Amino acid sequence: MRIDLEARGRPSVLMIWLSPVIAIVITLFVGGIMFSFMGLEPLNALYVYFVQPLTNAYQLQELVVKATPLILIGVGLSVCFLSNNWNIGAEGQFVMGGIAGSWVALTFHGMEGFWILPLMMIAGALGGLLWALLPAFFKARFNANEILTSLMLTYVALQILDYLVRGPLRDPDGFNFPESKLFSPSATMPLLTDGGRMHLGAVFAVISAIAIAILLWRTIKGFEVKVSGEAPRAARFAGFSEKGMVYFSLLLSGALAGLAGISEVAGPIGQLLPVISPGYGFTAIIVAFLGRLNPIGVIFAGLLLALTYIGGENAQILLQVPGDATGVFQGILLFFILACDTLIKYRVKITGFGGKPVAEGES
Repeated sequence: MRIDLEARGRPSVLMIWLSPVIAIVITLFVGGIMFSFMGLEPLNALYVYFVQPLTNAYQLQELVVKATPLILIGVGLSVCFLSNNWNIGAEGQFVMGGIAGSWVALTFHGMEGFWILPLMMIAGALGGLLWALLPAFFKARFNANEILTSLMLTYVALQILDYLVRGPLRDPDGFNFPESKLFSPSATMPLLTDGGRMHLGAVFAVISAIAIAILLWRTIKGFEVKVSGEAPRAARFAGFSEKGMVYFSLLLSGALAGLAGISEVAGPIGQLLPVISPGYGFTAIIVAFLGRLNPIGVIFAGLLLALTYIGGENAQILLQVPGDATGVFQGILLFFILACDTLIKYRVKITGFGGKPVAEGES
């Protein structure tokens, strides 16, 4: 017996948009089963994980704090994926953005001025952009697989961060802990509310999503992005540069990931540490797909995935659930998103050993 996937003539538009909802429902069902195997009451565990964080004003602000880097990175990845360029190294670009912006903050440490924070944001975006330039160059010049090169560079960035906070950027008055000095007030993100950590980065995230949505749906460049991804041959006939699109999409996503990195470091963290991300760059891949590669959809997807972080922290405290449960939920969700998308675009065709269709009732 042989199982093949056969392309459907015209996938249902309704099902394409319902696919994320179906994936979320199935994920919750499988999550309930997982909790039951852990000896927990499934409905209560799901309530603690996904509902309770929405009932507390402080945790609602934390939800926005967690969603901010996910939205910034996810918006950039949407452009990449739409153009058929697969940037899997946003985590490394996030880290390099945090490092570059922190270097500005530490260089002018002790000084006050309105110009410090904007300079940090520019440096952060450039840090992410330059780190994305490497896989873009390798693909455009040598046709190297950007999935591998961008992913491998992530681990290089993590090692650079670890070296810097234990060496050149370590706080000399920090009792030998691997951390930089605390940033001065002029080098930290202004808070949007009292009694929480929601900061100006959330505004940057929303503005970025709106700006990229306008670029994709109202400009020639956005048309080029979509044609390059959906019909590469047509893009070449139209005179669109394939190499130019590689650079444009990867550098844009790298800059937004770098901006997310310095927003996180200058926002809720306030200094450079050996670990500045719980995996935002990888989680943002799920955010991009869950948001249907639509920048406005990415905002809602970012909030949902941020809920898995907040809920995971709640579950650790109240239910003694391991912290890895968050990663399990995110992985299950990505699996079902891809599975639903595949079954919407393809139908399963089962044939016998001789290539003949299996008759009804046969196995």
